[in-house]
Amino acid sequence: MPDPIVVAEGLHKSFGDTHALRGLDLSVPRGTVCGVLGPNGAGKTTAIRILATLSDPDAGHARIAGHDVVREADQVRASIGLAGQYAAVDEKLTGRGNLRMFGRLYHLPRRQAHRRADELLERFGLMDAADRPVLGYSGGMRRRLDLITCLILRPEVLFLDEPTTGLDPRSRGEIWDSIRELVADGTTVLLTTQYLDEADQLADDIAVIDHGQVIATGTPDELKATIGDRLDVTLENPAALPAAMTVLNTLTGTDPTTTGADRLSVALSGGRLRLADIVRELDRAGVVAADVSLRRPTLDEVFLRLTDRKETVR
Repeated sequence: MPDPIVVAEGLHKSFGDTHALRGLDLSVPRGTVCGVLGPNGAGKTTAIRILATLSDPDAGHARIAGHDVVREADQVRASIGLAGQYAAVDEKLTGRGNLRMFGRLYHLPRRQAHRRADELLERFGLMDAADRPVLGYSGGMRRRLDLITCLILRPEVLFLDEPTTGLDPRSRGEIWDSIRELVADGTTVLLTTQYLDEADQLADDIAVIDHGQVIATGTPDELKATIGDRLDVTLENPAALPAAMTVLNTLTGTDPTTTGADRLSVALSGGRLRLADIVRELDRAGVVAADVSLRRPTLDEVFLRLTDRKETVR
């Protein structure tokens, strides 16, 4: 694995009596996408704010590209980009005008700011709309423009906070493609999102945060494997449900759950059950199955299993 470019060790942060972070650890390899997931109030935003030098930890430390986020904040800021949940562009300016303005705010010489604006507009498919006011842009175009304003100085690490909130599927796909292009060029992305399919599509690794700590890490497939595959059965006759439950319990050693009047589902714990064997055993018990299928758990199911809790943390 590449060396980590983002490292957090033992981060603590409290706001009054509320403990937002309780010893958070995180390591993100260079040139990858890390999906940061967690329930509302789990500590995601606080962690990102500390990593982006917008807030200091009460304890612990973090480094971005080898620089301490507290003692070397200026060097960290020169290495990162940050795109918030809502597009932060000037609607009265054109797309080209926005990028040129940001270039000047980053202290680029005028000619270099103009050249960089044109490079980014061309690369991310906005050149045709470059001289139109942003007020007339679609939601997806605004988000793309907001994204590329963070790229003017070619950041090593890019923080994306729910980048596709409120976008239609086509626009979401365009943002996903843009993120993949950035990572292919070597940019490291920390992505917070409420859309778990987005993390499934984009993330090389996922860190699940809850109660101010990282409670699970791994690739999407590794996290799904912690739950295991599921067997779903749909019956021809709902009256056969009790007999089907007995058969599946015998085969798997686990009690099935009903998901409808004629449907049941059961977790598989790594055994080598074949669909043909399952159908054969159901037939022997006089149970006719309309459909039998094996499926991997979704990232949503993993998330709910990992973050199942009784109390709420702000």
